[in-house]
Amino acid sequence: MRLKELVDANAYPWGEGVQIAALDGNGLIAVDKPAGILSHPNRKGEASGCLLNVPYDEEVQAFQLGRGPDADKPLYLLNRLDSATSGLLLMTVNKKLRDLIRDAFEKRRIRKVYEALVFGTSRREGSNLWKDRLSVSKSQGGLRASVGSGVTAETKLLSSQPIPGIPVMSLLTLSPQTGRTHQLRIQASKRGLPIVGDRTYGNFAKNKQVARSKGLKRLCLHCTETSVEYVLRGKKFHLRAISKRPF
Repeated sequence: MRLKELVDANAYPWGEGVQIAALDGNGLIAVDKPAGILSHPNRKGEASGCLLNVPYDEEVQAFQLGRGPDADKPLYLLNRLDSATSGLLLMTVNKKLRDLIRDAFEKRRIRKVYEALVFGTSRREGSNLWKDRLSVSKSQGGLRASVGSGVTAETKLLSSQPIPGIPVMSLLTLSPQTGRTHQLRIQASKRGLPIVGDRTYGNFAKNKQVARSKGLKRLCLHCTETSVEYVLRGKKFHLRAISKRPF
């Protein structure tokens, strides 16, 4: 299957609002996901409201594309975002590249940058590295992270820009060094900087306030940049995707 055919929105049913942000000739694709779109179906058999409205194989973590002899052509999902979080994700049709990129994620060789609108201001005193231990449990049919035990989660606070007005808010630029469930959301909340619109770890009263006064009714967390270098067939390649913050 040619890459041109793969990324043609008219040829395959991309989810509503999903756009191609960057791609290369080896089949590595960066897609821009809107808030409210699932990275993949939560239940087997579902095929709507996701990055692609086609069957998804949880075992191989891939969407099944194509027709006829290409019916089982996989489009591998290389990382995920919460449904409420928007921004960039990586995918590929190349199995060798899939293994390389997943290995790069495990070894922290992929740069990801997020912007988050939060309540409060960051003093940025001492280290700008957020480091916690997070555990994840199922709660009311979903997942919920808690701080204090479990695996290590690390995030670099790159910048903090105060936003004038009431309630007091700031725009944070964050670079996660690990990829834990709800990592940025709970780490920000723990530091007194709950993300605007966060219905799990946020400030519910202030969420209602800004929803009424500013029309902000979404989780204000967006992946604005993803970049990776990799070596394939003895050659070095680099893909960098940029996405504009929508809030």
